Amino acid sequence: MSSPAPFNEELWFAIAEPSRRKLIEVLLLKGEATASRLADDVPFSRQAVSKHIAVLKRAGLVKERKTGKEVRFSLSPEGLSAAAQELSQAATLWDERLQKIKQIAETLHQEGSV
Repeated sequence: MSSPAPFNEELWFAIAEPSRRKLIEVLLLKGEATASRLADDVPFSRQAVSKHIAVLKRAGLVKERKTGKEVRFSLSPEGLSAAAQELSQAATLWDERLQKIKQIAETLHQEGSV
């Protein structure tokens, strides 16, 4: 079994919240948008959108672009790529762990312990 790589805790924290995943989905569908525009497409306030966007920015999933007084948010292709890679690594790690558990269970069954 390979040794686990350290995980990006900010990424996992960011995607653990369903509201933030909804914002990612909206940004995927709509592209760049202001917090007010995003609030039109989700069931929570503009203030909540801003707080969730801040978490997504810290995790590297969202970037901002200032145009005059407006701040527009979009998904970060680099951040999404890094997130996909980390999720893939986590899936591989869990597959390895589950395989090990299966081997232990089969050994115990063959020995008559179960």
